[in-house]
Amino acid sequence: MTDQIETPVREAPSLKTVVGASAAGTAFEWYDFFIFGSLAGVIAQHFYAEVGAATGYILALITFGVGFVVRPLGALVFGWFGDRTGRKTTFLVTITLMGVATVAIGFLPTFEQAGVIAPILLITMRVLQGFALGGEYGGAAIYVAEHAPREKRGFLTGWIQTTAALGLIGALGVILITRMVVGTEAFAEWGWRIPFLLSAFLLAISLWIRLKLNESPAYQRMEAESHAPRAPYKEAFGTWKNLKVVLLALVGIMFAQGAVWYCGYFYSRFFMERFLKIDTATVDALILGITVVSAFLYVFFGWLSDKVGRKPVMLGGMILMLLAVFPGFHLMTQAGNPALAAAQAQSPVTVVADPATCSVQFDPVGRAAFTTSCDIAKQVLTNAGVSYANTDYWGANGATLMNPDPAFVVIGDQIIHSVEGAGMTPDELTEARARVAADISSALTAHGYPAAADPTQIDMATVFAVLLVFIVAATALYGPQAAALVELFPTRIRYTAMSLPYNIGTGWVGGLLPAASFALVAWKGDIYFGLWYTVVFTLIAAVVAFFFLPETKGRDLDSIET
Repeated sequence: MTDQIETPVREAPSLKTVVGASAAGTAFEWYDFFIFGSLAGVIAQHFYAEVGAATGYILALITFGVGFVVRPLGALVFGWFGDRTGRKTTFLVTITLMGVATVAIGFLPTFEQAGVIAPILLITMRVLQGFALGGEYGGAAIYVAEHAPREKRGFLTGWIQTTAALGLIGALGVILITRMVVGTEAFAEWGWRIPFLLSAFLLAISLWIRLKLNESPAYQRMEAESHAPRAPYKEAFGTWKNLKVVLLALVGIMFAQGAVWYCGYFYSRFFMERFLKIDTATVDALILGITVVSAFLYVFFGWLSDKVGRKPVMLGGMILMLLAVFPGFHLMTQAGNPALAAAQAQSPVTVVADPATCSVQFDPVGRAAFTTSCDIAKQVLTNAGVSYANTDYWGANGATLMNPDPAFVVIGDQIIHSVEGAGMTPDELTEARARVAADISSALTAHGYPAAADPTQIDMATVFAVLLVFIVAATALYGPQAAALVELFPTRIRYTAMSLPYNIGTGWVGGLLPAASFALVAWKGDIYFGLWYTVVFTLIAAVVAFFFLPETKGRDLDSIET
């Protein structure tokens, strides 16, 4: 009797411990994961320097994306273990694997030191990171949700959602401090390893915290009440009743989550650095600022979903992003690099070439030669981050030139001829490309295209406001998401069924967004064309969610399958 009376007394502090320990561990895993994305430019210099700056940057983005690609596999493996053996043990394994892989990146040799083995080892560590993170989020969100009272489930799981922001704040903060302490040159040479190596200390703290936790109440009740054998894969994906909910979670929620969140946090960063040519330190400060603000918004929107429902809050985030994304990025250009915006308006760039001679300017393996005059011209413009139009004729005074050969570039009133590189030796091709690049660069400068954004001309308040709109959309969608996903599935299959759609959405749709969006830009030549990736996935999710997604607020987690 005494034990029964004392148990409620320990309930409130236990809930705080559950939320705090789960959030701390998940924040650490996001920190590990985001270090790489934040250092993509530096990593490209050390592991992909042999393929050139533009291709090396793309390869670094793809390596970043590899960690996302394997996340669904981690979700399947750790989801199965989480449903069969319990939540606590599973996310102790995931956090250990993530920490070890992250620390290992800090010790990897560079391409100069080890040759091709260096990027192979780097990709291997990213695979391990993604595999671990595939099992982490579902475990932490479920663990908190299965402890939380139903009327506070959105608010309490909102703290798990905010760990993504906390992890990114930690990653950016450590990077900024390290760069200031060791200096920019030393950081680029060897200091970039320090944020990875610090993970060893954070791993030890996170493990110590999580070892204090017990198994979740919902899982314990299921273990006590049901002795039937569990087959998570068969039950989650082998029966239409559950599979259709998995598909609904993927298409109606996670398509938008991957597109909106990674556009707001990562593609906006890439856009500012690559196309607007804003210096990295300024971009870091902007992203850090909006991330700090966003940390509170996740919890707010989770709390709001407890009052008005999960569905209207998440749909609001999707609709806001659909309305804001194109105007926002155009406004970001005008505020972040007004000289570039003016040059684009006054002296647009056009590539005039036979379409049959033009390739997509996207070479993920660094092996394409790009030898035609069209390819050379477009490659130079893509490397310069300049937006251009494509045409196969040039009309002047009523005259039309069809299928020009060689291709040429029109910048304002100036024409720059490209060269045909077929049949040239590698050295001759390099020299020819350099001549074309010099001529185009000179013409761009003459027509007001800046080599970099002028720090004194950046309207920081406007850029920050645009980014904040994107982040409000992302947090409105992400804040209630953990509660919504948990409330869709019964306890027996919750870890498996929830983790797979989450990690496909964030891993494939979101993780590949930077590289895929840049590929679209390279294909079309328009620096805003990559935004269609975000729009298409978000629009699909919004339509599906509006018509098919049920409201789950307040569901009893123990009785979902009945």
